[in-house]
Amino acid sequence: MRLRNVNRSRRIVDRRGRGGGRAIGGIGGIGLIAVLAIGYFTGIDVTPLLDGLNESQPSGETRELTQAEQEAGDFAARVLFTTEEVWERELPQQVGQDYRPPELVLFSEVVQSGCGGAQGSSGPFYCPADRRAYLDTSFFNFMEQRLGAGGDFAAAYVIAHEVAHHLQNELGILGQVQQLRATLSERESNALQVRVELQADCFAGVWVYHVSDLLERGDLNEALNAAHQIGDDYLQSRAGRQPNPHSFTHGTSAQRMRWFEAGQANGSVADCDTFSATSL
Repeated sequence: MRLRNVNRSRRIVDRRGRGGGRAIGGIGGIGLIAVLAIGYFTGIDVTPLLDGLNESQPSGETRELTQAEQEAGDFAARVLFTTEEVWERELPQQVGQDYRPPELVLFSEVVQSGCGGAQGSSGPFYCPADRRAYLDTSFFNFMEQRLGAGGDFAAAYVIAHEVAHHLQNELGILGQVQQLRATLSERESNALQVRVELQADCFAGVWVYHVSDLLERGDLNEALNAAHQIGDDYLQSRAGRQPNPHSFTHGTSAQRMRWFEAGQANGSVADCDTFSATSL
């Protein structure tokens, strides 16, 4: 992705290196992320894997950011800026609603959000309560080394996906879904959450359409590969489980790729109505 001439977003909140996190008891950093991300993506209870180990806790220490962390932060700031440009233009044009961009909080291992405490091991997430997206930038390394989803555009897709959840919040979709899920069974709730995640993939595809001038050869394949590698069915199979559709919360690899491509095809928000779709 050609980002050299792209501005950096001013909506980055960088908490890395300032009272970040540490893990004691023999597991920390990428090691902790590698273990718990399995649970995040697949719904598998990984608590037994952590028996006898202490969770990451704020260290209260400050440190200098590594060169890799600085580069990851710069990358995230530039990608976030592209999402601001796209949605500040496209949301009013396509939906007739102004866009209020989110802040992106960068952190190391542990963080406090408006939705409570979280660990980098849970993966990037969006908190509707404070309208912020959260990202432990070491997740990019995890994607490449453990998920086989490397490449700068795969990382950009992750950021665009979380921004898409903010877009859903702005449109009132997340609030409606939250109210409805409270009335549903676990199976029905999971199925509804799949539609939320697939719509976010589609919105990420819309973003791709409108930043096509920044793409390099192979970028789309990197994003599609990332979508495939984090499909519920693929991850459950990789974890040694028989895929269980009733436990899916993000969609299959094929579904995630299909909806990403649906948004990327025409750059239209209207093409992302996963809730009315009879087939995902």
